[in-house]
Amino acid sequence: MANTDSIQWLDSAGVLPSELPFAGAVRHGDTLYLSGQLGNRPGTLQLVPGGLRAETRQAISNIATILTAHGAELRDVIRCTVMLADMDEWAAFNEVWKDVWPSPFPARSAFGCHGLALGARVEIECTAACRARR
Repeated sequence: MANTDSIQWLDSAGVLPSELPFAGAVRHGDTLYLSGQLGNRPGTLQLVPGGLRAETRQAISNIATILTAHGAELRDVIRCTVMLADMDEWAAFNEVWKDVWPSPFPARSAFGCHGLALGARVEIECTAACRARR
């Protein structure tokens, strides 16, 4: 973990191989910015089988793992950006999201894009507010 003033570059808590050229997360003050997460098996660059639904579940699990490793949890997430390889899968994504993500849901935007890493169907990036627990 590197530290420059109030900025900390954090690892991916084993979710991604360490040789990738980006931080798993960056903390600045009370805000935690996560790099986009795919539905990869932790520690590998292999997507879980099963398409969008399985990848979405795994991506959210990967996000939760990184958050937990750095003192946060899914309920601390205030904003997410979702990238879908096919916007026709938006309704299916929302079904999984509602089933897996705890309420209240964070602010969120979604857009279609071409060519996600590893041929993924979905990528999710998040911002979390990490306040002291009472």
